[in-house]
Order: sequence, then C-alpha cells, then structure tokens
Amino acid sequence: MTDTGTDEIGHTHADISGGWLRPATFGAMDGLVTNIALVAGVGGGGASGHLILLSGVAGLVAGAFSMALGEYASVETQNNSVLAEAAVERREQREHPKAEQAELARMYEESGLSQDLAQRVAAEVHQNPDLAVRVHIQKEIGLDPEDQPSPVTAAISSFLCFSLGALLPLVPYLLGFDSLVAGLAIGAVGLFVVGALTSKFTTRSWWFSGLRQLGFGVIAAGATYLVGALIGVSAG
Repeated sequence: MTDTGTDEIGHTHADISGGWLRPATFGAMDGLVTNIALVAGVGGGGASGHLILLSGVAGLVAGAFSMALGEYASVETQNNSVLAEAAVERREQREHPKAEQAELARMYEESGLSQDLAQRVAAEVHQNPDLAVRVHIQKEIGLDPEDQPSPVTAAISSFLCFSLGALLPLVPYLLGFDSLVAGLAIGAVGLFVVGALTSKFTTRSWWFSGLRQLGFGVIAAGATYLVGALIGVSAG
C-alpha cells in the first residue's frame, strides 16, 4: 500500500507540565494525611467530638491557605529562575556566539547524533536567537522557558484538593456522629482511593499506589494518636 502521508498520531500525553498535577496530588495527599493525623492525635487524647471537629476545621483552613500560598510562591520563584537563566544564556550567545554553537553541537553529539549532523543542526538552531536560547535552556537545565507552569493554577489546585482531602475524616463529625473510628475509616478509604487514582499518571499499579499512600497515613495517624494518648493521660 502506498504511503499517502495521512497517518495520524495514535496517542496522546497527559498534561503534566501545566502546573496542576503535582500540587493537586500533593494537596489531596497532604490534606488527608494531615487531618487524619490531627483527628487521631486529638481523639487519642480523649477530646470531645466538638473539639475534634474544631481542630479539624482549623487544620483544614490553615493547611489549605498554607499549601496554596506555598505553591504559588514556589512555582512563581521557579518560573522567575528559569527566566533569569534564559537572560544569562541570551547574553552568552550575544557575547560568545561561536562557543555557544559549538557547545550545542557537542550536546547533540552526546545525545547520539553524528558529529557532522550535530554541527549542522546546531548551526541551523543558532540562526534563530530565540530558538537557540530555548534549546540551550532545555538541554542544560531540562526546562522550557516558554512552557512554564502557572502559579495561579498550582495554588488553586492545591487549595481545593487539600480542602477536599482534609474534609473526609471530618465527615462523621459534620453529620453529628462522635466517632473517631468512623472518621479514621473514611480517611483511610480516601487515602487508598487518591493513591490509586494517581497511578493513572504513573507506571505503578493502582493497588500498589493505593496501599502505599494508605501505609503513609497509618504511620502518621499512629504516631499522633500515641502522642495524643500520652499527653491526654498525663494531663488528666
């Protein structure tokens, strides 16, 4: 059959560079682990359901704002750092064009291209100063100055997902049930589900990702429950 040149790409990739996946995952996980551990610690100390709910809601609000502001500052700082590196690269290419072109050719050779092809590709890239800066940054620090994650997206994703995760262990108390076991059980289910969902963006199996996150939560909740029980007993 004759190749008509109409073949279409048969796959797509997840958008993992838009600034939402990492903060969303981290926010949901952190919200779950933080509030499960908080509920376990306060409950282990013998606190009433009202106090557990108050502590959990305060932890949710404080943690959500802390996560959102931290994500915004982190992503914005990273983006600005990449722009600063791009400015340095642009100056180097203006002051030492031949050396920069030779450096790019050397990097292409190290990637597996022949010496002749590497030199020709580097020469063509350097005919466009903006493209040259972009390629050098990608090769040298592994980031694209024109494809930066959004700090606003990161902050919103983190805030919403942290809040949702932190809310789960408080569900029984919000419904009027004073049950530490129920709160921890709902939180445990949430940990497993969120962990399993993240496997869609990785090579790990859903059950491994779910059990791993559940294990992290159990460790944190166990430690804070023990601390709460010890302090509660001594205080009583």
